[in-house]
Amino acid sequence: MNSTPTRKLDAPTSDTWAFAEDFVAPSDALRQARDEAHLAGHVPISNGVASLLTVLAATTGAKAVVEVGTLMGASAIAFFEGMGKDGILTSIDADAEHQIAARRLLSASGYPSSRFRLIAGTPLEVLPKLRDGAYDVVFINGDKLEYVEYVAGALRLLRHGGLLIVHDATWNNTVADESSQGDETIIIREALEAVTQSDSYTRALLPVGNGLLVAVKH
Repeated sequence: MNSTPTRKLDAPTSDTWAFAEDFVAPSDALRQARDEAHLAGHVPISNGVASLLTVLAATTGAKAVVEVGTLMGASAIAFFEGMGKDGILTSIDADAEHQIAARRLLSASGYPSSRFRLIAGTPLEVLPKLRDGAYDVVFINGDKLEYVEYVAGALRLLRHGGLLIVHDATWNNTVADESSQGDETIIIREALEAVTQSDSYTRALLPVGNGLLVAVKH
């Protein structure tokens, strides 16, 4: 019996990567939020990540989302574009200045203040105050050095069938490089390992943007 050798997949070229990242054109609101983040010297979620967040919110029928890391509101807008009209988003950020910009952009995009709760505070102090099993999605995009604690807290917050989404999961190509031992890289590896070793999740690591871990709670 003849066997066909398995063909090794080629790594995507820069052109293919750019094509995938820009495959879905961003809305004007999302583009403005990303532009403002860049102007302020921050790195927002990529366009590919934003479109995936929108798809995941729509697929799960998300009505309650909590995110760690508001920045200028790009991820909030991405989630809202996939949520129904009754969806509510809670966003936590230690930097109140980020949320001033996010509030302005969300309001300008037509989202009433009753649909979003922006909490300026230390995520590790705020997360324990949120209700158990009340969220369809938990999106982690805050301080990389606190990722392990964020992941641990997400399990309590998610309903069964809810999604844990961890941004920057490949962290500038360092997580897969065993020789890279930066503090952020080590903590992100530990956070990914915590999800991998947990019996509570079915998971996938996606090479979109700066890496995105998506895990469904059983």
